[in-house]
Amino acid sequence: MPKSLSLGNGNILVCTDKRAQVRDFYFPYVGLENHVGGHYTHRVGVFADYQLNWFDHSNWDIHIRSSDQSLLGETTAKNNVLGVTLNFSDIVYNEKNIFLREVKVTNDSDRERTIKLFFGHEFEMYESHRGDTAYFDPINHVVIHYNGKRVFLINGLSEKGSFDDYTAGIFKIEGKEGSFKDAEDGVLSKNLIEHGPSDSVVGFYLDIAPHESKTFYYWVAAAESIKEALDLNAYTLEKNPGHLLRTTRDYWHAWVNKYNFSFYGLTQDEISLFKRSVFTIRTHADNRGAIIASADSDMLQNGRDTYSYMWPRDGAFSAMAFDMVGDFNVAERFFDFCEHVITDDGYFMHKYRSDESLGSSWHPWMRNGKIELPIQEDETALVLIALWHHYTQSKDIEFIEKIYNTLVKRAADFMVGYRDPKTRLPKASYDLWEEKFGIHTFTSASVYQALMVAAKFAKLLGKEKSEHIYTTAAFEIRQSILNFLYDEETGTFIKMINVSEDGTITSDRTLDMSSVYGVFAFGILDIDDPRLARAIKQVEDRILLKTAVGGVARYEGDLYFRDATGVPGNPWIITTLWLAQYYIARAKKESDFAPVHQWLEWAVRHTTQSGVFSEQLHPYSGEPLSATPLTWSHSEYIMTVIKYLNKLVELGICLRCNPLYQEK
Repeated sequence: MPKSLSLGNGNILVCTDKRAQVRDFYFPYVGLENHVGGHYTHRVGVFADYQLNWFDHSNWDIHIRSSDQSLLGETTAKNNVLGVTLNFSDIVYNEKNIFLREVKVTNDSDRERTIKLFFGHEFEMYESHRGDTAYFDPINHVVIHYNGKRVFLINGLSEKGSFDDYTAGIFKIEGKEGSFKDAEDGVLSKNLIEHGPSDSVVGFYLDIAPHESKTFYYWVAAAESIKEALDLNAYTLEKNPGHLLRTTRDYWHAWVNKYNFSFYGLTQDEISLFKRSVFTIRTHADNRGAIIASADSDMLQNGRDTYSYMWPRDGAFSAMAFDMVGDFNVAERFFDFCEHVITDDGYFMHKYRSDESLGSSWHPWMRNGKIELPIQEDETALVLIALWHHYTQSKDIEFIEKIYNTLVKRAADFMVGYRDPKTRLPKASYDLWEEKFGIHTFTSASVYQALMVAAKFAKLLGKEKSEHIYTTAAFEIRQSILNFLYDEETGTFIKMINVSEDGTITSDRTLDMSSVYGVFAFGILDIDDPRLARAIKQVEDRILLKTAVGGVARYEGDLYFRDATGVPGNPWIITTLWLAQYYIARAKKESDFAPVHQWLEWAVRHTTQSGVFSEQLHPYSGEPLSATPLTWSHSEYIMTVIKYLNKLVELGICLRCNPLYQEK
């Protein structure tokens, strides 16, 4: 189930589903330790006129949107059978670890009634049920879930004070479905404590006149001790939850609007999506540097693991997006993270957890009896490329000097040496799609660009010998790409080659959008080179979908999450926006942006109701597939918009389009 909202502050990340129920609650790292886990639910329900409808009931008509002006979720839930309308405003407090919901309850009937709202909590702390406890604290009138150094405190505030009812229980064990069943008669049993797979429910009972509305607040404080949780609760009561909501809303409004981008020629929907995209990638950025691919835990239901890891590849694209919108702090923390985890030999492993430990992988250390590094070399290259973007925007030479030897030089020296002796291209590694092992056009192009920027860093710091070494290797790789990875006969760039021990070269000529993108994005060919135009024509003829949904597949024959025939693969947000970026790069006049506007409008149409991107789409229905939201998709949208604005400046069409514009 795609996630509708992602709210966070860099320490906690809360995701809700399309029914406004909490499904993911990460703490104390973004992407690590999901204490709800996606397979459990924090339910919301209403009891009125002797019947209870949880939010997953068909009587509810629920609409969710994420604000484009603040990191705020807005939900309207209407139930004509119960005669009740709810309006939620959801935040994670930017200063402290508190998830807060403001709830406005409207009695749509013509008579005064008692309307009861129930909030259920199914925690799985440390992602394990062993040792969890839930209890009611009568001294502070709160419900607390705890296990070791993970504590979640639940409270609320209405005109009468705290919540009116409570219970603690167990679920999914000993024949018990869960404490949510206790709410069916509109009264909770006030069970004081349970341990094991423990859950809880709290209730707010509101007496509301006909067509009147009343507002109350509900919150969950996350902490590493019960004392700290109680302090957070006291802080919320002292400051008032309404104040926390307003200051959080104002903070993020100022944050997203701190630079005056003109957005010349863009629609309001495209501008709103840009701002929501910035918020989305920010919620996925941990305060210690990791930028995870997706918090959507539902991937666990369809495979062996989630996307809640930091891939250096995805993180590098997100770091570039952060720098493009002027948030240098998040990007700098990402590069600090990378400096900490890069190997002594100068390469990045497949992916990492947010605490800097190694993530799970399916890349083996041997192939055909021969030791091979289990890496995607493009990930090492992309971090250096992103770092150069960071420097050109921030001009922070002190930061570059600090990490030059430990990150830049270490990675560049590895890439210089890790090359095939016959072709002088980078040695075989896994491709950016994490599927094929070989010498790939995209990887080779990214390594070329990474060595070019490493040479620029070396020149900045007066390291002439390194500058020469990196430049020489880069030029050799560029020439070898044109010699070995371009098929003159078909006008395409080869997806990959493999070189046997006897020097025989075998080719995989699958048309792959990443191959074409790498050639123009990383400077292998000039944007006006006819070879590039010919390759783009092949893309549009062969992997641009001809369905009503449209969009660009990753490559011909892509089977990942595909359940339809008659298409080259599912359309991806990333690859489709790469096509838009090609048209931005080659634009010479304003009318040349017509296909760019076409693809930006396409992107807007293919977000979820709440305004988030998935990884890919169903080719016929357009339904989101795979991880939702995906930070890489949102990062590419941000970069596409900024590249568009930059091009307008370059062409003299809109000189003040981007206040952060840097001349090339």
